[in-house]
Amino acid sequence: MINTVIFDIGMVLLDFDWGEYIYRLFDRETAETVREAIFGGSLWNELDRGVMSRDEMLAGFAANAPGYENEIRIAFDRVGDALGQRDFTVPWIKELKSKGLRVLYLSNYSHHVMQCNPKALSFTDYMDGGIFSCNVKLIKPDHRIYERLMEEYGLTPSECVFIDDNAANIAAAGELGISTVLYKDYEQAYNELNKILINA
Repeated sequence: MINTVIFDIGMVLLDFDWGEYIYRLFDRETAETVREAIFGGSLWNELDRGVMSRDEMLAGFAANAPGYENEIRIAFDRVGDALGQRDFTVPWIKELKSKGLRVLYLSNYSHHVMQCNPKALSFTDYMDGGIFSCNVKLIKPDHRIYERLMEEYGLTPSECVFIDDNAANIAAAGELGISTVLYKDYEQAYNELNKILINA
């Protein structure tokens, strides 16, 4: 029987327009260069992992696009502009809670992004807890971050369902015996989750 629903955050409960917002800051050519420098490699994962300082991150991004240090700093410091809470987020959480389900989050999320727009995460007040990658120095799809969540909240994998928009993250959860929903849009995910809950 499913008793816990675990949500990814970015692009599921929260809009994270991580590339397009840069086009609102600069001309197209500059925006494309800055976007690739920040989001095009693996450095962003290290930010989510919480293992590099702000200065180390900026130096790494700048190395990807010499001559654009100032623009990179502006885009990095304004990344909070890319965040927006989705209209269905709080009602969906409340509906699941009203059914007696525990609702948690498991998100690759950095301290920097939190600080840039803390209000974007206000919906977590309605949840029962969860794990941000930056706090445990682990990121999805590493099995250890799922196991950490299971251990911290006393969860049984077969009693949980995990919703994420990333196929690799979904696959990792499935390998641990967690039921999964690959998020494509709200209606699809809502319906798939309800089918799992009914049939569990």
